[in-house]
Amino acid sequence: MACLLETPIRMSVLSEVTASSRHYVDRLFDPDPQKVLQGVIDMKNAVIGNNKQKANLIVLGAVPRLLYLLQQETSSTELKTECAVVLGSLAMGTENNVKSLLDCHIIPALLQGLLSPDLKFIEACLRCLRTVFTSPVTPEELLYTDATVIPHLMALLSRSRYTQEYICQIFSHCCKGPDHQTILFNHGAVQNIAHLLTSPSYKVRMQALKCFSVLAFENPQVSMTLVNVLVDGELLPQIFVKMLQRDKPIEMQLTSAKCLTYMCRAGAIRTDDSCIVLKTLPCLVRMCSKERLLEERVEGAETLAYLIEPDVELQRIASITDHLIAMLADYFKYPSSVSAITDIKRLDHDLKHAHELRQAAFKLYASLGANDEDIRKKVLQNAPDEILVVASSMLCNLLLEFSPSKEPILESGAVELLCGLTQSENPALRVNGIWALMNMAFQAEQKIKADILRSLSTEQLFRLLSDSDLNVLMKTLGLLRNLLSTRPHIDKIMSTHGKQIMQAVTLILEGEHSIEVKEQTLCILANIADGTTAKELIMTNDDILQKIKYYMGHSHVKLQLAAMFCISNLIWNEEEGSQERQDKLRDMGIVDILHKLSQSPDSNLCDKAKTALQQYLA
Repeated sequence: MACLLETPIRMSVLSEVTASSRHYVDRLFDPDPQKVLQGVIDMKNAVIGNNKQKANLIVLGAVPRLLYLLQQETSSTELKTECAVVLGSLAMGTENNVKSLLDCHIIPALLQGLLSPDLKFIEACLRCLRTVFTSPVTPEELLYTDATVIPHLMALLSRSRYTQEYICQIFSHCCKGPDHQTILFNHGAVQNIAHLLTSPSYKVRMQALKCFSVLAFENPQVSMTLVNVLVDGELLPQIFVKMLQRDKPIEMQLTSAKCLTYMCRAGAIRTDDSCIVLKTLPCLVRMCSKERLLEERVEGAETLAYLIEPDVELQRIASITDHLIAMLADYFKYPSSVSAITDIKRLDHDLKHAHELRQAAFKLYASLGANDEDIRKKVLQNAPDEILVVASSMLCNLLLEFSPSKEPILESGAVELLCGLTQSENPALRVNGIWALMNMAFQAEQKIKADILRSLSTEQLFRLLSDSDLNVLMKTLGLLRNLLSTRPHIDKIMSTHGKQIMQAVTLILEGEHSIEVKEQTLCILANIADGTTAKELIMTNDDILQKIKYYMGHSHVKLQLAAMFCISNLIWNEEEGSQERQDKLRDMGIVDILHKLSQSPDSNLCDKAKTALQQYLA
């Protein structure tokens, strides 16, 4: 019965809370304009830093009334301005607050407010728009719905340092992709924003810089224009270089480096230009230092990876700058200790950034080793075992077939790197090396599989198949199974490595191994039996055929099923030569075993045996 009392108690508490907030909303409807103004000012003071109060006022319907007062021609400019300030404060609350504001069509109302001649009101509207547009729940497209908005914002840039700061911030957050870049570029964004880089206000300079970074990203047209822009007699790239000097705030250094990086990647600045080699690259390497904040290290590594990705000379320079490769090893040491369980928010923050740091390090490792074998070797030789274990564990996940990171890692020489790990004396590194190769081979193209086999070598494959560590053996069998999938791949690999692979299979099936190991090995044989020409390597090997027969009669169902898959693939009657294979296997007594298994109490085994027998009857 006690549970039934909970609801009314909660409702009474809520009613007390909303009642304390209701008088703020009620005053917005007072017939006296002065009382309404004072009510809005009091509301402004009540919601500052108080998310609960903000939520209450939204629930009580304050937003539609504030927007009504903001748009009313009879409202005084002071009242309109205060309404915009309160709406901006409400927007600084939770994402749900912003959703509520959007549902009330706040953006068209604020954009309409920008047509006012009053600068204070315009600034309040822009400040609120800035807060709404920088929220992740606000669709950027809302800025571009009305074609008159962008040119009007460009015109407002000259009004004050606040209009400059807020408008640039809105542009940098709402410029997502080439369509938005084109709209802003065509409306004179470069010319209108360039002179703001020399503004006396740091905030204006910073927001203008961020604007140029999003405008230039992967955009040759914008980048080529920026190279030739003059501001107070100085070219824009020279201004960016000044902004990434060590005495400037880190945020400014990093954003300037991004501008120059994007211009370089877009073809507007040569990769051997001194502003890239002597200024941008060293600046980004500095950002990777452990003295920097986590977010700065992530951004620095990712931007540096993007800068050097296509250019071997930049990769070489980066690899010998400020011990970068050793510096990246620190990216895997965070968090150094797990936060106290009481501090869940801190723990969540730590784990999130640990993942981001590792991802950024891998991107940079991939770019560093993209073209040069010597650099690739340097990346492994400079990392201690404990770092390599963590790094290779991450690689195992990143190399899964569905991972977006798979392609860039493959292109960066990861095959040689991982094959090298399989030769480590540390069993954990051998496991991770072979595990990552196994993931890499899953549903891979023939070229990747051939690269793995060539780099690993059949000698090393044999060593791994006789490894004392069970995990290494199981992952090596998993690699073989993934390599021997899809018929053209099976036939190709068995035509070049068939003899050695059949030898390895024989050794394992004869050895003292666990059920799981022998099951994997029989599954490899089943894959070989699915090849068009490869299956002949089984049919001409009486020793292997006898082993398959033996495991069909084994006491363990898993092994019987795996052996059954081999037989099914060998006798499938739609394939060329099936009659001869069926006859040979019949002579060996396989059909008799199939009849016995068709009576098995295990339904799966019984069904497979019956399906195989049907191949003889067809």
